Amino acid sequence: MQAISPRPSILGFLLAASSVIIAASQCFGESAADSWLSEALVLPSGGRFGRTAFRIDPIEASVVRGDWKTPHVDDSVQWGTNGFRTWISATANAEGWFTNSALRGGYASFTYNAPAYQVLLLTAAGHNMVYLNGEPHAGDIYEYGYTTIPVRVRPGTNEFLFAAGRGRLRLKLSPPQQPVYIDNQDSTLPDLIAGRASEVWGAVRVINTTTNSIQHLQLTATTAGKHRIVTDLPTLPPLSTRKVGFRIQNPGHAATNTLRVELVITGTDLDRNRTSTRSSLSLRLLKAGDKHKETFISEIDGSVQYYAITPAHPESETSPVRALVLSTHGASVEASGQAAAYSHKSWAHLVAPTNRRPYGFDWEDWGRLDALEVLQTAQSRYHTDPRLTYLTGHSMGGHGTWQLGATFPDRFAAIAPSAGWISFFSYAGGRRDESTNAVRALFQRAANPSDTLLLASNYLQHGIYVLHGDADDNVPVSEARTMKKVLEGFHHEFLYHEQPGAGHWWGNVCVDWPPIFDLFSKRQIPHRTSVRHVQFITANPGISSRCHWLNLEAQERSLSPSRIDIEWDSERHAFKGQSENVVRLSLDTETLAPNKTVSVVLDGQSLTNLVISRSANRLWLERRKGLWTPIPKPSLSVKGPHRSGPFKEAFQHRMLFVYATHGTPQENAWAVAKSRFDSEAFLYRGNASVDVIPDTEFTLRSTRDRGVVLYGNASNHSAWDLLLKDSPIQPRRDGIQIGNRSIAGSKLACLFLRPRPDSDIASVAVVGGSGIEGLRLTDRLPYFLAGVAFPDCTVFDSETLTAGADGIRVAGFFGNDWSVEHGEFAWKPASQGLSLHSQTAAP
Repeated sequence: MQAISPRPSILGFLLAASSVIIAASQCFGESAADSWLSEALVLPSGGRFGRTAFRIDPIEASVVRGDWKTPHVDDSVQWGTNGFRTWISATANAEGWFTNSALRGGYASFTYNAPAYQVLLLTAAGHNMVYLNGEPHAGDIYEYGYTTIPVRVRPGTNEFLFAAGRGRLRLKLSPPQQPVYIDNQDSTLPDLIAGRASEVWGAVRVINTTTNSIQHLQLTATTAGKHRIVTDLPTLPPLSTRKVGFRIQNPGHAATNTLRVELVITGTDLDRNRTSTRSSLSLRLLKAGDKHKETFISEIDGSVQYYAITPAHPESETSPVRALVLSTHGASVEASGQAAAYSHKSWAHLVAPTNRRPYGFDWEDWGRLDALEVLQTAQSRYHTDPRLTYLTGHSMGGHGTWQLGATFPDRFAAIAPSAGWISFFSYAGGRRDESTNAVRALFQRAANPSDTLLLASNYLQHGIYVLHGDADDNVPVSEARTMKKVLEGFHHEFLYHEQPGAGHWWGNVCVDWPPIFDLFSKRQIPHRTSVRHVQFITANPGISSRCHWLNLEAQERSLSPSRIDIEWDSERHAFKGQSENVVRLSLDTETLAPNKTVSVVLDGQSLTNLVISRSANRLWLERRKGLWTPIPKPSLSVKGPHRSGPFKEAFQHRMLFVYATHGTPQENAWAVAKSRFDSEAFLYRGNASVDVIPDTEFTLRSTRDRGVVLYGNASNHSAWDLLLKDSPIQPRRDGIQIGNRSIAGSKLACLFLRPRPDSDIASVAVVGGSGIEGLRLTDRLPYFLAGVAFPDCTVFDSETLTAGADGIRVAGFFGNDWSVEHGEFAWKPASQGLSLHSQTAAP
């Protein structure tokens, strides 16, 4: 049995591209080209993974330690307390699919013998991820079929170890035909509208099969045979797949739907000659008023995304349509299909965001951000009235309706979930951690924004229509009945309908349901001046802080529910209310009492004759030592709606991934592989396009206000001092410092975020550890999976792979001043090697 050798140094990625491509085609040979690997060993899973950050997994533990060895038939593996699992042989069918119950969460092992270093294209489906000689690459769990990844094999035996998903797996290896080329699969393209001459955006995958970074790329797009636009493209890292955006000219009168794109390399990265590849794509040519797709540039990562719209057909051309209905699609559904299910309305545009993928993020995390981006984009594009905004959706989109409606209660006049499930805890594989362990309790708290029922009182701001088939065998009707019972406890303006005998999907009518739109047509968001009473709850002001004229800006206990019940007396110019877990709030007085004095009675404390600044028209209050005090506008250096954590919130603001190059060869190779894996995973999950660069290319000036993810630690990352010199958390090769305490050891992993010191909005996230084993522990952390949450800071070791969450060494939230000492941190109890240390956030 052969052990996995150490990862090659970064120098191994700098071979000449042309020689690698020649070697690949010559050594692979025609007989092996486009070949399926047809024999495998498979291992059944020994546990339930689901939506959890840490799982028991002896196979991953072996890879992390570096002692993984190629298995043989009948080799046994002890899987925690669940007994032994045995490797068995499996054979693919004629179409190349392995179908075996062991592939439901288990593993598949393949070996490939290479005569020399080769670059090959791996196309696989049905897996969560794959290790190639210990390096991780993204999978295709939903079997989209377009996950083609360039990989480099070494002379001799190469190990492909697949973490399987839903019970079947297929893989193919083939030699690349070109060093860099356009992959037509998975394009993001707009529809062209007749009479609308404009410049629009598209995106295609470009694959770099070389071991060099490729610069000086341009993509030329030509429509109608003559309308040509050239777009400069970002640098492609070695052995990478990237979705790149490009401009398209819509001439407004095209006679053909062919879009010709040409990828041009003008530099000397490959050779001294101009190199290009060409491809053709099809665009739909539609009339004004047709259902269609529109594209836009996302501020999350700079990628090209789309939304679909069923535009209104107004009864009169002189009467502008002012209403907008946002419709969230179900799992496996495209936004274009969602919009197509609706008939044209005379009074409202129907807009369907994508959730970034057909499965995406269940309308949470980046799916939630996508919905908000699309809402803002469409409102601006179609000049709708924000007060006439409505929300509906089906299945996973029904969950999105419940979640978005509860999270942003003043954005929608009415909501209507159809066949919607409530939360990850009720339906989609999430589990509440009921442990009294302080570390695990903080970790569980990070998931509170996903707890729909926790936010349910926010539905008081909406009209609600609940629709469900009583014979639904996908999302059980018990989900709707539970929500009905919850709403009956406090809400008196909701409608509920179960369709007799109806299953999960019973035709377009189960989304285009007339009574829903009848309710919508009768509701509007009240003007701020008419809102006299606000009841609002949030789990994280960084996600949701606003309800009408109230802004809840900072918490005492991070990500515990914060509540406020407050009334406005317009005659007395007075606010009166009660709060829980709130240390800072603001009141927008511009529309209520412009340039006047107001009084506030909050939690029984009276504040009178408060003067409102003419420039701000907003009153800020902060709780200090139990008493509310008026304060000036707070600094953006503290936690607030603009930047609050936890960890996953750093992955926005056009973030870039920056990997370390100043460590040992193993550390450097890990940083390259891990940053590439995350870019692959985020492309797969979120149709993303992320810049991946070495630390030697990072500068503050060229990346201002962008989120940054650093891969490495203070000992090996040259950008560290630029961004994290003053961070209270300092992982180094020999341990991790957290405030005034430290943990020694070279096998620790950590995730944390900090405010970017030169920005008022962006954050810096760290994916790192104290040594190569600790670094490898981060390889498969599922932070791109919705329903999995991490606090501001997490430190853990390999015990997580044998004991799950009990292997977490430290979990915590920084204070509102981003300090450790004013934050809330829990350490592994003394009986398990560390002492408990928990502090409560100070204002």
